[in-house]
Amino acid sequence: MSIDKKKLFNKKAVFVTDKTDRNEIFRDVYQELLDLGYVKGDFIQNIIEREDKYPTGISTRPLSHDLPNVAIPHTEGKFVNKQMIVPIALKQPVKFNNMVNPTETLEVKFLFMILNDNPDLHSNILANIMDFLAQTDVEDLNDLFNETDPEQIYDFLETNF
Repeated sequence: MSIDKKKLFNKKAVFVTDKTDRNEIFRDVYQELLDLGYVKGDFIQNIIEREDKYPTGISTRPLSHDLPNVAIPHTEGKFVNKQMIVPIALKQPVKFNNMVNPTETLEVKFLFMILNDNPDLHSNILANIMDFLAQTDVEDLNDLFNETDPEQIYDFLETNF
């Protein structure tokens, strides 16, 4: 089974925030996603708990020293109703713990929140995000990570992901 990359993004589920607290960002995005029917009521509690136990910050240093770090928050499929990636641009860097070294804190500038109601495809979505990061020009990624217009973010991802 494979992923339809063209259906991974939705114009209504692209966010830009000036919040600097991870859980506040999750709460804001959660409310919108709940209103759209993409997540279930217990999603917020579970994504916060999962991020505490299994951090999702990723250092982009192996790709380029010129890129800001990203995070890929997610939770179990039973808390979501859809399969998609929710891009969240952060106007200010926000602290996330490193996925590889959980005691290390990373300043993160962009989130790729995974909603996945099919656990068999979770690693495929994660691999697609990593491939996108590795194969996209550093300058283009920096433009994406610093973009503050949700429509521009959506257009870029629809075209380049």
